[in-house]
Amino acid sequence: MEFAVDREDQVDSWQEAMLVYHAALKQINTKLEILNDEFQHVHRYNPIEHIKSRIKTSESIVKKLRRYGYESTIENMVKYINDIAGIRVICSFTSDIYRIADMLRSQSDVRVISVKDYIRHPKESGYKSYHMLVTVPVYLSDRIVDVKVEIQIRTVAMDFWASLEHKINYKFEGKAPEHIRRELVECAKMVSQLDARMLALNEEIQELSGEKAPASADL
Repeated sequence: MEFAVDREDQVDSWQEAMLVYHAALKQINTKLEILNDEFQHVHRYNPIEHIKSRIKTSESIVKKLRRYGYESTIENMVKYINDIAGIRVICSFTSDIYRIADMLRSQSDVRVISVKDYIRHPKESGYKSYHMLVTVPVYLSDRIVDVKVEIQIRTVAMDFWASLEHKINYKFEGKAPEHIRRELVECAKMVSQLDARMLALNEEIQELSGEKAPASADL
């Protein structure tokens, strides 16, 4: 289940495609690190706990193209698969999620294509996260390429829940027993309650210690 890249020109095209996706990930990752450093300098506070990035495997890309009904070509990959380059941003508090999203979209070379807010509108399974599909320009020697990157922003608790759900869906091939699905939904509610209580506790600590809290993001 691989792309047909036997000819030399196809190999070059595949390698170049992967090069620009890796470059786009580096750009977004650097932007996030700079924003986090600046936030620490101004507010003495880091909204980002850690950042994970990945490039989708060729096998996953082929499976997705086939599911969508497209041939496994590099052209279709670039056109129809939006999450080849993915970055996951893990935050301490829910308010940080919207704060980071706002800081990213305010950058002049980041173009937001779409947003899916699964925090205000969770999936039926209980999944919560904030998804942004953006493009960033990658400057090559002879041209500029706008490359798509999917950014997922969530709290530590949301990420723990999503990781467990992914493992369960993988183990049961998306057909987990009903009682397990119900338990996951209940756990998702507990995660939401935990995030809300931790945010309130953090705000109270800042108030009692006389720290100037960052401007609140709209939740």
